Amino acid sequence: MAITPEALRAAFAGLTPGVEPGLPGITEIVDEPVPPEIRERLLTGRRPAAVLIPILQPATNAPLRLLLTQRTAHLRDHAGQISFPGGGLNPGEGAMAGALREAHEEIGLDPSKVDLFGQMPQYHTGTGFSVSPMIGFVETPCDLVPDPGEVADIFDVPLDFILDPRNMRQETRFYRGAWRSFLAVPWSGRYIWGATAGMLAQLSRIVNAAN
Repeated sequence: MAITPEALRAAFAGLTPGVEPGLPGITEIVDEPVPPEIRERLLTGRRPAAVLIPILQPATNAPLRLLLTQRTAHLRDHAGQISFPGGGLNPGEGAMAGALREAHEEIGLDPSKVDLFGQMPQYHTGTGFSVSPMIGFVETPCDLVPDPGEVADIFDVPLDFILDPRNMRQETRFYRGAWRSFLAVPWSGRYIWGATAGMLAQLSRIVNAAN
């Protein structure tokens, strides 16, 4: 059964922002040896960041879709990976404002097109960030323009596919001298993994627990 906007909103209605009842937050494994620039971040405290989990809300009763980006290959962090629009927070900036600002900068998303309705638990990445995932509906149609310095592609996937735990895989890979275990969600030639897959697993648990 397809998830509806009402059911998605209801799944977050009873949650304290950023808290997932009965489940610990997820922390990515930090690679060993830790790269010098990441070690410096971890020693001085994780950098606060925010991402927008944008749910495209069609004008008709068509199924909901999740908007994602693919990062450019030259970036220092998570280069070439599939991700949500987002990034580090500016001093004094809240997660909501930061997520909307980053989405506007990275993909040209007009903040007035976004209806934020939930916040998931913080996700601590192996690259030294504490990420606050903000979830919201995006009014369609909307004009999106990728920042060529950060975003190689913008695409969307069926939300029902992402929310189905059967589509989540636990995979291993030999990386930097050791076997690493991570979540992955392959879809139509795309490979969603790492922090993005971890946050999608959180989203799946929250929504499926409420429906």
